Amino acid sequence: MDTSTYQILDKVKILIKEIIPPFVWKVLKKANRFEKYGFFGDYSSWQAALKDSDGYDATLILDKVKESMLKVKNGEAVYARDAFILEKKEYSFPILVILLKIIYENDGCLNILDFGGSLGCHYYQYRDFLLDLNLKNLKWNVVEQKNFVECGKNFFENGQLKFYIDIDTCLKHEKPDVIFLSGVIQCLEKPYEFIETLINDNDFSYILIDRLALIPDSRDRLTIQRVSPLVYDASYPSWFFNENKFLKHFQQKYDLIFEFQGTDQVNILSEFKGFIFKKKNEN
Repeated sequence: MDTSTYQILDKVKILIKEIIPPFVWKVLKKANRFEKYGFFGDYSSWQAALKDSDGYDATLILDKVKESMLKVKNGEAVYARDAFILEKKEYSFPILVILLKIIYENDGCLNILDFGGSLGCHYYQYRDFLLDLNLKNLKWNVVEQKNFVECGKNFFENGQLKFYIDIDTCLKHEKPDVIFLSGVIQCLEKPYEFIETLINDNDFSYILIDRLALIPDSRDRLTIQRVSPLVYDASYPSWFFNENKFLKHFQQKYDLIFEFQGTDQVNILSEFKGFIFKKKNEN
């Protein structure tokens, strides 16, 4: 659907609200029929979406994430994702299986670059499971925004978990052969430029993608995600991709060895999937 279609739908919602009795509207709202939080719009540019949102550098986001992750670090909570405390860990078992495969191929070692890995949420998610294997070496390198990196270095960094401002800086200190991108590519202003640079300027043996937002439309859609205040009160641009268009960017240099369904559910027609790519043999 184009922008005008979504504008019409918004006007229909307003008209319905004016017509139906107030008590019926309250029931529908409570039932989440007309969502206040979720993904909205179909923007023509990143700048247009940014004008209607708070953006990713909101201090509130960092404060909330820091608060929840400190509870995980200090053993006061089991697991946290997107600043939301969960009662139990939620593993992506396809990701866990490929990590085990990589560890086997690297003689008991894992050196991973976690792009957009917050304050180490994935490290804490998988750490206990991996350490039970008595690894020879575990290095989990998070690349994040400057404010997250500063916070990570001050409160979370240890011998295994490190924080870097960008991929190039990380590669000056470490040699990860796998990059992990979970729920992050859709948050980039120019996702395809990022993918092309990632593939052409680096030499990762594996690219692991999890929680990628996809739609059945023939083109990509740029939305705004409005986050519930139960997590943190913020909004920011977010892409939904056409799957075939997205995957074509990897075909020349990587083989898709596995894909799997995600568990995320949102307010627009979409699905979340994961993809595991292995670098092609150049011989």
